Amino acid sequence: MAEAPESPAGERRRNAAATRRRLLDAARDLFAERGYEGATVREIAERAGANQALLFRYFGSKQGLLTEVVAQGGLEQFRATAPEELFETALRSMLTSSAAGTADRSLEVYLRSIGRGDDASGTLRELGERYQRALAELSGAKDGALRADLAMAWLLGIGLMRTVVAREPLASADPDTVCRLVVDTLDHLWSDADREAP
Repeated sequence: MAEAPESPAGERRRNAAATRRRLLDAARDLFAERGYEGATVREIAERAGANQALLFRYFGSKQGLLTEVVAQGGLEQFRATAPEELFETALRSMLTSSAAGTADRSLEVYLRSIGRGDDASGTLRELGERYQRALAELSGAKDGALRADLAMAWLLGIGLMRTVVAREPLASADPDTVCRLVVDTLDHLWSDADREAP
């Protein structure tokens, strides 16, 4: 028996979902390459093969688009990852995103966009605060928030040196090697909590 042809409404919904996905992908890549301020709505729409009116219809604003990009990358990763795996997952994702062309470029978006405008700051600050709180709980130490900030500073510093500055040998270092060196060292930050000074 032959399949009934899809209705025009069903086809429009599928095309709308595909256009929305292309806009998200284009925004993610441009925010990662140039930051929130450096990526224009026109460039995002052109890269997605769509018009600006559709971008505003689906996301409301450039900030709405950033919120969705961050939610699909960083916040989704945050929700799906156990706290004890969060740092390594974020590090590995950042180390492999450019080379392997993976979809999650949240750390690059964060690095190139934070502090670059009020529109971007709120969304990105929320992501940073969620990571900080989750990491702070790992140590069980009185100064857990400080330890979490140190871990995040290291993660962001690695991301900055590798993806923004492209400093060698870190820029081309094997992700497994970097993860092993960093995570082994970072374990002391969490495990030394019981030996902290009174």
